[in-house]
Amino acid sequence: VGTLAAEFPSFDDRATYEGREVRFYKRAQLCVADLHGAFAGEGPGAFDDIDQLTACADYELPRVLRELGVLEYSPELAARVDAGELIPPGSAEEVEIRANTVWAVEFLREELGRAGNDLMAYELDWILWNYSQAHPPGRLFHRTVTIYY
Repeated sequence: VGTLAAEFPSFDDRATYEGREVRFYKRAQLCVADLHGAFAGEGPGAFDDIDQLTACADYELPRVLRELGVLEYSPELAARVDAGELIPPGSAEEVEIRANTVWAVEFLREELGRAGNDLMAYELDWILWNYSQAHPPGRLFHRTVTIYY
């Protein structure tokens, strides 16, 4: 992930939030997870730190998490998203949506683990993404014009 972010500017997905750097690296993490999956964890898909990946914070996961009642927006943000208003990249709102998506997936992982279903973040990300594709959206996703997702 670090190498991809360093070598390819469009993978260097960072933001500043309240003066602190936040690294999402969505596309870089997705690339690594896909390589891992495509090669069944062998050869070019062998990563000894695959458990360090987080959910890929983009537009679809927060939408599906919101529909499932896992993620809740403030009334003001919900109104903006539901109206299709553009949320600027790197804005506090966009960073909060993405960061809370990562944490929501981590909390889901924790609960699933307690129930005996141990999943890595990228695996749960895949499950949520596939779920979102199989179920027509009832809500809009947040609209942000960016190269990072």
